[in-house]
Amino acid sequence: MRGATPAAPEGPRAGDLLVRIGAIVFLIGAFATLATMTPLFLGSDPLPSVFYWVCMLMGAGFLIAAAGVLRSIAAQRRQAREASAT
Repeated sequence: MRGATPAAPEGPRAGDLLVRIGAIVFLIGAFATLATMTPLFLGSDPLPSVFYWVCMLMGAGFLIAAAGVLRSIAAQRRQAREASAT
């Protein structure tokens, strides 16, 4: 086929692992947030403060995933620069 770009290899790319780890950490933080807020709405005793610290994983997971996305962008730019140089 004329003018078609070659298919990219279907393997893990730069930043993919960071995005997956970030998503998992984010979900752990989200579940901890739900678990922490539920007793407040039900009128029962609040959970220990350790659970509030686990809620911070939501933000950490977001930052890890964002770092993975930025790493992926940098790798794609580098690859495009190398392709245009040759």
